[in-house]
Formats: sequence, C-alpha cells, structure tokens
Amino acid sequence: MLVIDDVLVSEDIIEECFCCDLHACKGACCTEGDYGAPLEKAEMGEITKYLELIKPYLPERSVAYLENHPGYELYEEPKTWGTSCHEDGACVFLNKDANGIGYCAIEKAWADGKIPFKKPVSCHLYPIRISKNDISGFEAWNYDIWDICAAARIKGKRLKMPIYRFVKDAIIRKKGQDFYDQLEAAADHLNGEDQLTLTT
Repeated sequence: MLVIDDVLVSEDIIEECFCCDLHACKGACCTEGDYGAPLEKAEMGEITKYLELIKPYLPERSVAYLENHPGYELYEEPKTWGTSCHEDGACVFLNKDANGIGYCAIEKAWADGKIPFKKPVSCHLYPIRISKNDISGFEAWNYDIWDICAAARIKGKRLKMPIYRFVKDAIIRKKGQDFYDQLEAAADHLNGEDQLTLTT
C-alpha cells in the first residue's frame, strides 16, 4: 500500500491495467450487481436538484419508477447510500443506445450542457473502490476485480493503460491535481522511471 495524504492506495492501482471496452461488455457494470453506485451526501442533493432535467434521457420504466422514488436509497448490507436499481439489477439512470450499449443518463445530460453534475464519482473512479475508516479518517483505495470486466483488463493490457491513468480525470475530480501528481510520482518510482530519467 502507498500512503498519499489521508489515502491508502493499493499498489494494484498502479500495477494492473484496465480500460473499459463498451463494445464488449455493453455497460454491464450498470446492469448487474447487488446495489447501486455508492453516493456521497452532496451527490444525493445533486440528483434531487437536477432530476427533472435528467428524466428526458431515461427509458420509460425509469421515469415511471422515479415518479415515486428519489433515485437513491440506503443499502443495508454495505451500509451505504447508492443509486436505485430496478428489480433486474439495472441502475435507474441507465439507458441504452441503438447498438444496445449502456450509458449514464446523468452523464448524457451533463455532456449536453443541461446540468453541471457529471455523474457519481464512484462510477467515474471505477474500477477503484473507496472505503473509509471513520476512526482513523483514512480512506482505502482498492482495485475491484469483477468478472464482467474481463474485456477491460484485456484492452488495458493491450494499451498498457494502468488503472490510475485510466481514471486520471476522476482522481483529480475527487482529490485534486496535487494528489494525482503525487500518485503519478509514486508510480514512476515503483516502475523505476524516475531513476531512468536521472541517468539519461
């Protein structure tokens, strides 16, 4: 584990490769699972604030569901708030394009300039999952290995794309540029690239 500020970062995030392959998985991470995307308290407020602007990007069944639900709920087993899911496991904010590839309705509304909220940061950071120790105040960042992401691991290795670079924008969004720069420097050190720079 690496320690950067108040975060314990698994070395897998530096050493393992990952790059989403939506043509292969069709956005399966948004259609499968036991609970929705983990949400921060502020994000629940964002969803509530912009829900009416998000609804035009949703399938009819999600619009109907959201008439009587806020779009998020407390999941007892992981003890976390997350986006709501339909009974078949699909996130209520999931829609699909003409090719059957899933996309986030929140992110689509953001891309069209309708709302300033991009999507839950937990989605943006995936496959990094964050847990927090309330006593120490430290966060633990770990690589979540899921069988449905096999194609992403293959593509990541082909492109030589380490996880931390794949989710660079999300890391900066969550912790800031300085944090990312420290993480990248630690990765360079582990990979011996800093020593290479000094000797060339």
